[in-house]
Parts: sequence; structure tokens; C-alpha cells
Amino acid sequence: MDGIPLVREAFPRTVRLVSSARLRDAVMAPLVDDADELALLAEIEAATSSRLIAEERGQGGIPAAELVHGVPHAKFINASFAYAKPREPMRFNPADRGAWYAAIDVETCIREVGYHLTNALADANDFNAVVEYGEMLSSMSGVFVDLRQVPDHPSLDANPSIGYPAGNAIAASARAAGHNGIIYPSVRHGGEPCIAALWPNVVQSVVQGGMYRLTWSGKPEFKVEVL
Repeated sequence: MDGIPLVREAFPRTVRLVSSARLRDAVMAPLVDDADELALLAEIEAATSSRLIAEERGQGGIPAAELVHGVPHAKFINASFAYAKPREPMRFNPADRGAWYAAIDVETCIREVGYHLTNALADANDFNAVVEYGEMLSSMSGVFVDLRQVPDHPSLDANPSIGYPAGNAIAASARAAGHNGIIYPSVRHGGEPCIAALWPNVVQSVVQGGMYRLTWSGKPEFKVEVL
């Protein structure tokens, strides 16, 4: 992290988008007749749920002791760290350990999420999809690595093959030093500020906010609706 400044900063309101499927009641509920049967199905789910496994005994690069309990929306915080993409690192997290990515402006989140979903639809050669997202609002504070002051850093390269390895190297150094996360200019939304929280307990006072629908109708461009 030579040449990258550290800042002590407080963010009273950040926003992260999560799929609306995670906000709904358990999909297994209609399959059972009583609480005992639901508990049995929950045990089956626990055998394959990365979040529940991580909360019980840790998984991959996230020890169980790092996860949060007894705070509002703890499952969303823990899931963001437990559900990393196997064999596929992101900009500031390796393949076996997630991070909580957030922004100051929901438009930045929409641009970032929309970019990745558009790429996934391109891979499938089918630009037809409707996806709904909910805001998860949170506060954060502490010492952060500040990439806003080095906007030409390789970790901010739009090409994942360049940006992601460099970003993971910074994140690994930041975690080793005990820093809370990384502030960086959005690669997909004109340099607007984003935050990658590197530890679950950095994410505080989580509440649910608004809902948005992203629609692709045969083309890479998508429409955004506020629900």
C-alpha cells in the first residue's frame, strides 16, 4: 500500500443493493403444515447454506468468530462475507471471502449492479430479464484505505484481469493491518465514492430502504423503476 493514504472517516448513511429474493419469507414455508416441519426443513437448508455453515464453524477465508450476531439484519451482513464466488475474486475480496460493498448514492449501486448483470446476460446471449433489488442502508466509521486520492491506481482499472488482482493485494494488506475497509471511486459511475467494508463488524445500524426493479428487454441497456 505504498503511497496510498489512510483516512479516519465516518459515513452516517451508505447503501448496498441486495436481491429481493433475500428479503422474502422463507420459500419453504408453504411446503409445511407446522413449525416442527419447518424446523426440519431448516436443518436441511443449514447443511448447504454457506452463511449458516460460516456462522456455525466458519468457511473458506471467513472464521465464525468474525461474523456478527444479535444485531439488526445480521444475516445480510454475514451473507455478504460468506457468499464469495468460488474461484472468482472480486475487486477487493478473494474467492473464499466476501466483503460488504456499498456506495453513498443508490445510483452508483444501480450502475455497478447493472454492469455486472448485463455482462452475465451477455454471457447467456439473452438480454431479457427482470430483477428487483432492495436497499440495505448502514453506517460505517474508522480507518480506511483511501483510493480516491490515487485514481490512476491499477486496482481501479476497468479491466477485471488488471483491477481485481491489484485490488485484492491492497485488501489483503489492509486486512493484515487491521484497517476497516477501502474507499474508492466507482469504476462504473463517474468516480462516485464507494466503500468496501473488509470486516463484518464495520457494518453498523443496518435498515432496509427502498426497492428498485431493473428490466432488460432484448438489449444491453436496462430500465430502472422505483417500486
